Amino acid sequence: MNQLVRSIPLRRFACAALLLYAGLAQAQYVWIDAKGVRQYSDRPPPPGTPRAQILKAPKGLAQEPDAPPAAQAQIDKKKGPPTLAEREQDFRKRQQARAEEDTKAAEETQRKQAQAENCEAARRYKAALESGERMSTTTASGERGFLTDAERTLRLAKTIRVLADCR
Repeated sequence: MNQLVRSIPLRRFACAALLLYAGLAQAQYVWIDAKGVRQYSDRPPPPGTPRAQILKAPKGLAQEPDAPPAAQAQIDKKKGPPTLAEREQDFRKRQQARAEEDTKAAEETQRKQAQAENCEAARRYKAALESGERMSTTTASGERGFLTDAERTLRLAKTIRVLADCR
């Protein structure tokens, strides 16, 4: 009997709590849709439903959101979340774009490195031409010949034009 006396207040408390939470279960929306049919739901009516057509909404809750979130708007446009195939296709596009960017970056790095090497070689050649020491070349017949002053001046002018692009 002693246990029965102790459990009565506990039972009353449990009943009171259930009654309080039962009110939340009655949070129902009632509205008239575009076809003129009365709709009952525990979720708010779709965005764009005029307030005049919402017959009942729970107190304290927003009756109609001002605007759907951006992510929700995208999902609504697509008629649902993207499928696995669409997600896979998007992933492959991103992967391909990343690979193309990496390839372009590698080619650009290689081009800059080659240009730097060519510029350094042109600087050394210019220094050799300006030093006045004798420079030999191979003629069309395969024999060894030396640069004349006119040839040296011409080659120096070409080298200076090449070095102008290096800066």
